[in-house]
Amino acid sequence: MGRVFRRLKAFPPDTPQVLNMFALYVSLPALILLKVPHLSFSRDLLVAAATPWALLVFSVVLVLAAARIGGWPRPVVGVLLLVVPLGNTSFMGVPMIQAFFGEAGLPYLIIYDQFGTLLIFAIHGSLILAMFGQEGSLKLVSVARKVLLFPPTLALLAGFALRPWWTYPEALVSALQSISAPLIPLVMTAVGYQLRWRLPRRVLAPLGFGLGVKLLLAPLAALLVFRLTGMEGLAVEVSVLEAGMPPMVTAGALAVAAGLAPELAVALVGLGIILAFATLPLLYLLL
Repeated sequence: MGRVFRRLKAFPPDTPQVLNMFALYVSLPALILLKVPHLSFSRDLLVAAATPWALLVFSVVLVLAAARIGGWPRPVVGVLLLVVPLGNTSFMGVPMIQAFFGEAGLPYLIIYDQFGTLLIFAIHGSLILAMFGQEGSLKLVSVARKVLLFPPTLALLAGFALRPWWTYPEALVSALQSISAPLIPLVMTAVGYQLRWRLPRRVLAPLGFGLGVKLLLAPLAALLVFRLTGMEGLAVEVSVLEAGMPPMVTAGALAVAAGLAPELAVALVGLGIILAFATLPLLYLLL
């Protein structure tokens, strides 16, 4: 649908931004408010929260080693350090996790995304932008403030604050369900609208490496650790699939805004989304 809409004059160029903003500011917070009351604090939640942090270290080490071997320029290294550790764990995560695991997998997705991806974006992402971005183009404090005031984050905090002593009225539950229902079609339409096929040759080596780590090596490493330690269950399976999500769109956009190899940043996000439709089912078959 997204690909078709891009060819219709009725849909303006900023269509994906509008769809994504509605999903971010309305539907995703509603979904989080619905799912937070069903969270029960256990080792499973710790697994979902800790996995992205462990994979952050794994990805950074691989990127620095590959950059040293390949002699890649500083902007390319900055893009890889920013984009490779950060997955599209909410936009792509919600429809994919729901497709593979149903509603039961969404609470673990929320923990992985909010306590993993979002905090990594705020801390690690801000640090990389400050170190590698153009001077004065982006400020760490400004980026961190925007992340902490992000509507899904506020919804998570509100859900945890209300959870111990307040039960949602049926009317509110019904309203939240209606508001969150459009999330998947909105997000997937926006993804399809933004797909691009042409790639500049000069980015092929770092592009192939970055997508190889993000889509295959990172989730397979997580799966191997879980197998060796004997850990299993829905939280483990959701964490592995979340680890294999394509690069975060926002991270790619910030890399472009910071002047860090924009062709590589765009290609990592665009091609990553396309390849994920093949790699995620393969990862699911290994679980």
